[in-house]
Amino acid sequence: MPTDLLFKTLPRAEQTTVRIYIDNQAHDVPAALSVAAALLAAGDLVCRTTPVGGNGRAPFCMMGVCFDCLVEIDGVPNRQGCMTPVRDGMRVRRMQGARSIA
Repeated sequence: MPTDLLFKTLPRAEQTTVRIYIDNQAHDVPAALSVAAALLAAGDLVCRTTPVGGNGRAPFCMMGVCFDCLVEIDGVPNRQGCMTPVRDGMRVRRMQGARSIA
């Protein structure tokens, strides 16, 4: 199913945007979004892959409970995308498998 049928951003009278980079690709997204919502708005459903099996995980609860939206933000891994507001110049990377704790 196309993602544009699943997720839509509500229209706003004045909507400012910021430029974030998702896996080094520039995206202009509404400034009021969380990182997870920005990923969904950009059509990127998979935030990370699981350590066992490599299955794709997407944002699920959007309120910080499930941890399915973990991404790397500005070089810091395991950040909850749904709890982190976007900001101009932010660099987001999808996490692949297990991350080092070092």
